[in-house]
Amino acid sequence: MSEFTEEKVVVNGPVDQDETKQEVETPEAEVEAVETQAAETSGDPEVSHEEVMQEYSDMPTPVPNTIISGKVVQIGTDEVLVDIGYKSEGRIPLNEMGLKPNQEPKDAFALEQDIDVWVLKVDDAEGNVVLSKRRADAQKAWAELEQLYAEGKPITAEVTQVVKGGLLVDLGVRGFIPASHVSRNYVDDLEKYVGQTLELKIIELDRQKNNVVLSRKDLLEEEYQKAKEEIFNTLEEGSVVDGVVRRITDFGAFVDIGGGVEGLLHVSEMAHSRVKHPSDVVSEGDQVKVMVLGLDKEAERISLGLKQTLPDPWDTIEERYQVGDKVSGIVTRTVDFGAFVKLEDGVEGLIHISQLAHRHVAKTDEVVKSGDEVEAKVISLDPEARRIGLSIRELEPKPEVKKEVKKMEKVEEKPEEEEQLTTTLGDMFGDLFKDQ
Repeated sequence: MSEFTEEKVVVNGPVDQDETKQEVETPEAEVEAVETQAAETSGDPEVSHEEVMQEYSDMPTPVPNTIISGKVVQIGTDEVLVDIGYKSEGRIPLNEMGLKPNQEPKDAFALEQDIDVWVLKVDDAEGNVVLSKRRADAQKAWAELEQLYAEGKPITAEVTQVVKGGLLVDLGVRGFIPASHVSRNYVDDLEKYVGQTLELKIIELDRQKNNVVLSRKDLLEEEYQKAKEEIFNTLEEGSVVDGVVRRITDFGAFVDIGGGVEGLLHVSEMAHSRVKHPSDVVSEGDQVKVMVLGLDKEAERISLGLKQTLPDPWDTIEERYQVGDKVSGIVTRTVDFGAFVKLEDGVEGLIHISQLAHRHVAKTDEVVKSGDEVEAKVISLDPEARRIGLSIRELEPKPEVKKEVKKMEKVEEKPEEEEQLTTTLGDMFGDLFKDQ
């Protein structure tokens, strides 16, 4: 048999002596190499063949379907080699690495990295061991999930995908969050959660069916109840707190003041001036500083104010306005008795209907309309009552009274007297001339 092997080598052409030895190397040659290495290591050149074979036999053979530890010694494009303390390295195929989408082996592994692997197959004939990082991670993940589930403790996981009815997360195994358990409130867009790491509670666990159902809503609800109790027990009216605008309605905005506890910031409490719509002052996501105006523990209602945390322009009104000043502003609204004019944020003055013009004005809209920019004169100022009286008429010249009007009246009266006199003479003497 050895002669046939040697002839085969010769037929294939000239071959380097070392390469030839490598091709025909037998297990005995491998043992000799190990003997030499062992002798060099120990410093004893008299290491026997039996001692080397004993060393091989002492190496534990990996047991299929168990988890063992190893060290990464080589990273390829389709496999990773791991030193598991056996006579040959273990091999992790590409499909058993547990890579994430668009991830390569070099992204998930590092040389000299200590890892746990699952033994898939041991081939004693060739000495190859097939390993799985994916299945080892899954086994460890299930063990952790079962413990957390039994203890009722939360777990953190990254959202990987939006699917029909909810979200998928990576726990080492696949976990599912129903859409109704993503938040305390309805969530219209689930895509924004992809890539986020969430704290979750395990609500269903079935290892045989590979089923893990989680809830973020349950944890948020627990946090909300704790925060609500603390807020109602510690918060007082007049306190100033930080908050985040969560929702905006036509009548105001709901502000989260901690732990999901929300208070109502009514539109009338947003600014010192009149606000047409809450969105003119705040937007969703805005961080605001608000004052607690009211607490109703039984109804679980909190009233908030924003303008109370802002400077009041009326405190220094006399520094900016004096009676006799000429000012300009925007007409905010008209009423039967006049028009309100915004001079600055939080400061409005009233032009009474009698101060709109020198002539008689029946309706305010005859002179000004909402949105008009006007100039007026300050005719009164009362900081305590928060009132400023304005006048457009005072800035206009007074019309002159025309004397010709009286002359025209006299001219009109004269013909009437003559007509009355003529008629009277006819009536008196008509019959006399008729008789003649």
